Amino acid sequence: MPLTRREFTGRSAIAGAGVALTGSVGTLATAPGALAATDTETVGDDELHDAGRPGGSVGYGPLLPDPAGILALPAGFSYRVITHSGRTKLESGEFTPSNHDGTAAFDGPRGTTLLVNNHELKGPRAGWAYPVPLAEGLVYDPAASGGCTVVEVRPGGAVAEWVGIAGTSTNCAGGSTPWGTWLTCEENSDRAGENGMTKDHGYVFEVDPIDRRANRDPKPLKFFGRYDHEAVVIDPKRGHAYLTEDDSDPNGLFFRWKPPHGFTHGRGKFRTLADDAGVLQAPRCYDSGGRYVDDLSRATRIGTVYGVDWIDVPDRDARTVPVREQFGAGEVTRARKLEGMWWGDGGAYVVSSYAREESPGRHDGQVWFYDPKRRTLTLKVLLGVNPDPSKDGAFDGPDNITVSPYGGLVIAEDGEGVSHLFGATESGRTYPIARNDLNIGTEEEPEFSEFTGVTFSPDGKTLYANIQEPGIMVAVEGPWKRQRRR
Repeated sequence: MPLTRREFTGRSAIAGAGVALTGSVGTLATAPGALAATDTETVGDDELHDAGRPGGSVGYGPLLPDPAGILALPAGFSYRVITHSGRTKLESGEFTPSNHDGTAAFDGPRGTTLLVNNHELKGPRAGWAYPVPLAEGLVYDPAASGGCTVVEVRPGGAVAEWVGIAGTSTNCAGGSTPWGTWLTCEENSDRAGENGMTKDHGYVFEVDPIDRRANRDPKPLKFFGRYDHEAVVIDPKRGHAYLTEDDSDPNGLFFRWKPPHGFTHGRGKFRTLADDAGVLQAPRCYDSGGRYVDDLSRATRIGTVYGVDWIDVPDRDARTVPVREQFGAGEVTRARKLEGMWWGDGGAYVVSSYAREESPGRHDGQVWFYDPKRRTLTLKVLLGVNPDPSKDGAFDGPDNITVSPYGGLVIAEDGEGVSHLFGATESGRTYPIARNDLNIGTEEEPEFSEFTGVTFSPDGKTLYANIQEPGIMVAVEGPWKRQRRR
């Protein structure tokens, strides 16, 4: 049932006491703890980034260059390499695949931590030095190069790695489930016969980090739709799935999947569903005045709140027309570069990485919070267009994201120039956590790969993250502390 204009306006007014901060161009502002703010307060870079100075009230101080040239961290922090494409090996003897992406951590047996790690590899296997090996019984399409590995970190520090799924394409982000599995998303919708593929792609697959037998004979979860998937989260209370699409021309969509009546989630339950089970829907947003909003980039103030109605997708398998093109003007709300998501605080944090000329407004990153109880989207993070990404200090291009056990958010940067992991407190203060110092370009034209797969261990003591190229997973430890809200 859609929200009425009166209901939405009333809810927005009640929630409007939140205070948000916004910075000058290139800085970040966020208010994860508040539903809305009626206005924003502008502060300068010096105040917003005082976490980078010794004695700053938030964060961990300045980043120190790494003698090994991999990861700059604050004083007192350390890292170790868990997997490295082309260097570390799987249990089967093959090298760790390349292009690490989305990751989640799970409690494993006997005190181990299990991490499911996507490998964003697109197209034929011959195009990659280290594709995901075609492990027997775990292959969807033998022509495809992507997939997932499962990384086991043992209490003494030993590491093992094996294939979770192979023969999928462009496994970008995904999401963990409340029952302890991983949903890996294909950010590629090639049909069989395109780019050497032998099966249709553009689906979501479930990977069980604990029960290897559950991963045999991979089955695409077609009820989630066929498009360029990015990430997915599950509402543990209502059972809905929320999914993002990274595509343009026209811009992609944020989706909701409603399970069929009476369906109960759990390990292996998705395999029992028909390809057309449940309902896939796209959002139609409107502001507090009841006016339709065509694109999320129109929001220019932290705390902007949009009401959301959900519109059924006509043909979720996109047999003749891509899903995002099945809606006419005025029917749905779009956004550019819909990327990572994470479930926390009773809702879904949703990233729009940037917007340019393909969008009504320009920015270098947004993070929205979808509240399923109120059926609202609230703008929590807004990054202005970074005028000089080659300089350290400003952040741009948020991608993978996680909710920190120490308060606020931790965000992986996928922008231009310098690449960071950075935190955002609940009141809008930002601070650096790590910088990628691994130059994969030249001294004259340096290039630094994006961070991906940011996730905390189940006990909150270790932050895992990936440097996508060449493919390095690191474990970061140090004097973590709860960040001040102010």
